[in-house]
Amino acid sequence: MKHPEKASISHHDAVVRELREDPELAYEYLKATLQNEDENEDEAALRLGLLRLAQAYGVQDLAEKAGMRRENLYRALRPKANPTVKTLTAILRALGLRLSVERIPERAARSAEACLP
Repeated sequence: MKHPEKASISHHDAVVRELREDPELAYEYLKATLQNEDENEDEAALRLGLLRLAQAYGVQDLAEKAGMRRENLYRALRPKANPTVKTLTAILRALGLRLSVERIPERAARSAEACLP
C-alpha cells in the first residue's frame, strides 16, 4: 500500500525553509531571539535560532566556515550547551554576523545602575 504524501511540514521545517530563502529574515529572526526578558530563555532561544540558521544554510558548510567539525557545531547548539564566546563568535562570523552591545530597557537598566560607578 502506497502512503499518501505528507500534506504539511513541521513548524521547524517551515521556519528553516523560510530562513534559507530570505537572508534578511534570518538576520531579523536571530536578532528577535535575543529580545526576551528572561536570560535563561535568551540563551536557549539563541542556540535554537543558530541551529535553525545552521540547518537552513547547511550544517557542514557552516561548521567549515566557523573552523569547527559538524559534530562540535551540533554539540555547541544543543539545548543544555554552554558554548564559549569564541565558539559563538565563530558561528556568527560564518553567518556574516557579529556580536554587539546595546543598552537594556529602562526596567533592567535600573538594577544595573547599582553595579556601575
